[in-house]
Amino acid sequence: MKTSFEYIVIGLGGLGSGAAYWLSRRAGTEVLGIEQFELGHIRGESQDHSRIIRLSYHTPYYVELAKQAYGAWNDLEKDAAELLIVKTGGLDLWPSNAAIPMSDYEESLTACHVPFEKLEAAEIRHRFPQFQIEDEVHGIYQADGGIAPAAKCNAAHQRMARAHGATLLENTAVNSIRPTGEAFEVIANTSTFRCQKLIIAGGPWSNRLLANFGMQRPLTITQEQVTYFSTPNLQEFAPDRFPVWIWMDEPSFYGFPVYGEAGIKAGQDCGGKEVTTETRTFDPDLEAQQRVENFVKQYLPAGYGPILYTKSCLYTLTPDRDFIIDSLPDFPNCLITIGAGHAFKFASIIGKILSEMAIDGKSTSAVRPFRITREILEMETPPHNFMI
Repeated sequence: MKTSFEYIVIGLGGLGSGAAYWLSRRAGTEVLGIEQFELGHIRGESQDHSRIIRLSYHTPYYVELAKQAYGAWNDLEKDAAELLIVKTGGLDLWPSNAAIPMSDYEESLTACHVPFEKLEAAEIRHRFPQFQIEDEVHGIYQADGGIAPAAKCNAAHQRMARAHGATLLENTAVNSIRPTGEAFEVIANTSTFRCQKLIIAGGPWSNRLLANFGMQRPLTITQEQVTYFSTPNLQEFAPDRFPVWIWMDEPSFYGFPVYGEAGIKAGQDCGGKEVTTETRTFDPDLEAQQRVENFVKQYLPAGYGPILYTKSCLYTLTPDRDFIIDSLPDFPNCLITIGAGHAFKFASIIGKILSEMAIDGKSTSAVRPFRITREILEMETPPHNFMI
């Protein structure tokens, strides 16, 4: 078996699979991807049927990156000969005195020349009678919002990475990483692999991997969950009749039309308890589940029905909720990415960015806001703001 590669990617969830794919398009057989569990496992952050994809974001640089994300997914779709992204439209909802400023979204979309509609409650109820909202609720509708089907997207990245010559190993745990001059030795299971460029996409295991370089970052791991409700009105919540949506307040809820299961899906953003990869469970948090259930009952009564199931995942949160996409300060040939609990929609473009940084030494995309050396990540106990 080949043990020496130009590029190694550690972690093959959403971001790592994207990196392996985009590297393979240019470097072919010189790419190795290593995953500690089976491909498609549910222990991390990047599985399930659906994730929201949207152009609507709170800062211009996220809006611009989201534009590029659609382009990267389109490139993958063409390469894989498979349709992935499902456009449903996206509806962001603000109650009165919402904790998340509506102006941030309006101004960012306007600055980036993204068309959107500002809707009053009556218009929202007219277009989407599934919502039962008060008159003081306002909304932004952006037609390009929709679903990034997580499991299908990951599988497409992985399948096409292999088609371009990459080697992807599953059930292969990384035991240690050793810098050797400008190269690296990665010991995984009983094998030693060598590479010139290393990409770490370890999600909640990131600090364990960074410890090999004498580094840690103030990351918060939470156990989050989504719940599928067996709605008796499936046709009303079909993707061509009902959008993805986000309730822009604290707590913040979000949801999907019927996709992947015979029911709607809803969850609370950052509503889970802090855990570690060792202490997390796969059992529903019944208090969090009840909060989501109450929201659906109140605002989407036609979508409410018996719970099909509640499914958990992990978030790896930076204190400012911004991504990390950067090289390590003392090891410029080692790149790291962390998605901060909202990166799946960007998985392919982040993979492309990482491939450009690894191969060319820089990216055509702006990544300065995502430096690993930004001030808040240098603090031992930084303030947290997880609301976006």
